[in-house]
Amino acid sequence: MIYADNAATTKMSEAAVNRMFSVINENFGNPSSLYSLGQRAKEILESAREDVAKVINARAKEIYFTSGGSEADNQAIISAAKIGEKKGKKHIISSAFEHHAVLHTLKKLEREGFEVTLLNVHENGLVVPEEVASAIREDTCLVTIMFANNEIGTIQPIREIGKICREKGVLFHTDAVQAIGHIPVDVEADNIDMLSASGHKFHGPKGTGFLYVKKGIRLLNLIEGGAQERGKRAGTENVPGIAAMAVALKEAAEKMEVNAAHLERNRNRLIEGLKEIPHSAINGDETKRLPGNVNFCFEGIEGESLLLLLDDKGIAASSGSACTSGSLDPSHVLLAIGRVHDVAHGSLRLSIGEDITEKEVETIIKSVKEVVEYLRGFSPIWRDLTSGKKQFIL
Repeated sequence: MIYADNAATTKMSEAAVNRMFSVINENFGNPSSLYSLGQRAKEILESAREDVAKVINARAKEIYFTSGGSEADNQAIISAAKIGEKKGKKHIISSAFEHHAVLHTLKKLEREGFEVTLLNVHENGLVVPEEVASAIREDTCLVTIMFANNEIGTIQPIREIGKICREKGVLFHTDAVQAIGHIPVDVEADNIDMLSASGHKFHGPKGTGFLYVKKGIRLLNLIEGGAQERGKRAGTENVPGIAAMAVALKEAAEKMEVNAAHLERNRNRLIEGLKEIPHSAINGDETKRLPGNVNFCFEGIEGESLLLLLDDKGIAASSGSACTSGSLDPSHVLLAIGRVHDVAHGSLRLSIGEDITEKEVETIIKSVKEVVEYLRGFSPIWRDLTSGKKQFIL
């Protein structure tokens, strides 16, 4: 199997697996306990916090461990909203192609009386900093823009957006789930107030994540109970998972430059090969994208059929976010960049990993070409397009 769906989840690294089992077997104590076994678990927990903080240039006390990116997004956004509400500020700015963990949280806040402005991301899949500046009002309490898009992989001008927010005194949160471990992230240089991350996107375990919160920002509790995570996230910490996540992140950061060069080389070859398919188009900016992300639309086919036939050929891919894979609706991300419904339905996301080989890349290109041609062979939409009954869009 050629695995090309790393944006959905990554395989745990050997170092992360080893660390997890080591902690499970040897340091299973509750980190809130006073006896030595518990205190050893607490030492492991705090060591992991230090390691995570170093990767993003934060302080250890600014890191809160969560169950993943969705929880971190929710806690950050709701906290910022409630901080703003106390000051009479109930306006939030985001983008139209955020992850649903952000968009659904914003919908919830709208029902509570907040006003949300969703910025356009344009055909290239990028938020324009000047448009962020223009959207900020006196009652704006939060700007939340993802670091890199989970479907089309476009990397946003986070540093510039953060600078604008800092100058205007508005809190800035970024969902960095797809970025952390793959591209450089520096919360100080990037002017970030809050940041969300998820362990299983950089070869750590599922069910782990963290939230960075700049010192001085008061978090609202989502979970009440114990005093864990400095009283801001009740529940006994998942020490084995957190330790494994920290090891995976540290390893990803150390290998980032080499891995990125390898991925970009293979990503560019994939783009070059898939462009040869008639009436196809890459989604999002061709270069301002994650090193391992390729996202295409193919006119005249359905994405679900494409994925199933690629699976038959031993290739695991996606048509969009894993969180909405059960939906028959076209991707909200592709609609946000201007793709029409018929075209958006025929999408393919390939998110390759560091272990991809040149031979596997060529196999993917060959297989996609064959499957697209096969599907178009009996597609009534393709027949209408080629006969002139309908006009080509791509």
